[in-house]
Amino acid sequence: MTQNSKSPTQNFSGLGIAPGLLEIIARLNYKNPTPIQKQAIPIALQGKDLVGVAQTGTGKTLAFGLPMIQRLNQVKGQGLVVLPTRELAVQVDEALRKVGSRAGLRTAVLIGGTPIYAQIQAIKRQPHIIIATPGRLNDHLQQRTLNLKNVKIVVLDEADRMLDMGFAPQIKKIFQELPSTRQTMLFSATIPQEIMKMATSYLKLPIRIEVAPTGTLAENVSQEIFIIPREAKTRLVDKLLEQYLGPTLIFTRTKHGAKKLTRAIRDMGHSAAEIHSNRSLGQRRDALQGFKTGKYRVLVATDIASRGIDVTGIELVINFDLPTQTEDYVHRIGRTARAGASGHAISLATPDQRKELRSIERLIRKNLPISQVPVLPPVRQPKFRPEEQDGSTRWQRPQGSNFARRRRPFGQQRQGNRRRPGRYRDN
Repeated sequence: MTQNSKSPTQNFSGLGIAPGLLEIIARLNYKNPTPIQKQAIPIALQGKDLVGVAQTGTGKTLAFGLPMIQRLNQVKGQGLVVLPTRELAVQVDEALRKVGSRAGLRTAVLIGGTPIYAQIQAIKRQPHIIIATPGRLNDHLQQRTLNLKNVKIVVLDEADRMLDMGFAPQIKKIFQELPSTRQTMLFSATIPQEIMKMATSYLKLPIRIEVAPTGTLAENVSQEIFIIPREAKTRLVDKLLEQYLGPTLIFTRTKHGAKKLTRAIRDMGHSAAEIHSNRSLGQRRDALQGFKTGKYRVLVATDIASRGIDVTGIELVINFDLPTQTEDYVHRIGRTARAGASGHAISLATPDQRKELRSIERLIRKNLPISQVPVLPPVRQPKFRPEEQDGSTRWQRPQGSNFARRRRPFGQQRQGNRRRPGRYRDN
């Protein structure tokens, strides 16, 4: 069963939300529900299973969060939200706590990169809602530090991304531990055949709601393409950052590329941070928070880490590399032009990537304008960095120079490859 996005409901009061929760929503200045919220909330409040198809930034968290909070206040049990990345888990937790804490609900976040002991303590406090990534959730299940027998409501958020990241086996194990009498909601930006199989396996007669077809872009985002050799891309970024002065999000295909580009942008004189799977959870949190507060003007990210980036006011998105998956183009540029604001998206393609550009155009059903490459600034020489994050001093070797590597002070041992008894294992 599919429902369309048109509804006469213009505010939260007509969706079946309890008066006490409506007061909390009003105090938080949530005025009008988004299309996905208008459709999902009444269905979810009835305890029905549903499949929600919506792009990022459409208000999915409250679409499942408000019904979960209300129903858990009415019945005994727990809610479980499973999602693909640590960053997304942290942001969903922030959104649910903002509402749920005022209703007396507690949350626990189970993700990698944080001490498992602290998570065990949080579980012992009997949280009402558990927010977890598949890997760490399975760790707790295997160690018997958590059981899911009291879970009444389950949400699979960003289900397509979880399948892309290879989490299908972990999700299967999670559902084997869940009670059969439960409400299940699945949200996804796209609905490939694999998602439909998942819905058939884990949901009971779900109602499908869709607010925009796959490939739909934000209304106020403009796009352009530059065809440019790979070796000239960094110089074009230099030019673009002089032209656009607002917060900028840049996507690279690899974590090595993200690190290299971040250093180059700092050499240009801009504050920049990077977010990818090689960064610790603390480093990723600091980078994201710094980007939100304006400490960093530029954030460089890979696709695997980008789903947790929910920041308003991003003026420019640059695809330094075209995405590996065509559908990720929509997810990437959807980070700008949020909440009615306008934004711009620029993609840098090499001359041999015209086939990839055609695939993107077919997806979004629109021709992408190709702009002429401007006169580029000269190559900037890497700067001397007196302090790295580990406190060491390093020279960044300029191209073509004969600078030697700095020798380690006498007596200082290299720690990275030393084996410690009982602490080393091969993975």
